[in-house]
Amino acid sequence: MYAIIQTCGRQYKVSKEDIIVVDKMPGEAGDSVDFKDVVFVSNNGEVKIGSPKIEGASVKAEIVDQFRGEKIIVFKKHRRQNYRRKMGHRQSLTNLKIKEITLV
Repeated sequence: MYAIIQTCGRQYKVSKEDIIVVDKMPGEAGDSVDFKDVVFVSNNGEVKIGSPKIEGASVKAEIVDQFRGEKIIVFKKHRRQNYRRKMGHRQSLTNLKIKEITLV
């Protein structure tokens, strides 16, 4: 059984016991998160597609930890203008472990 959930403007394909990385969510390690925006569920060949969401379906997950991603460098340059800007960015991320997928 797997589902496709929508969170933080992105969609993720999840199964039970999967660990996924999403944008930072409020909460501490060990907290429970419930996703109601389930757009697709497949259960042993039986498929349900939401328009836009499946009513009564939910995915329960647990926050494993909060961390920061790798640093990326943003470099801007205009040639022959003596214009150079260098900045770095680290995205705040959350590890989630999927506990169960329920379909009513």
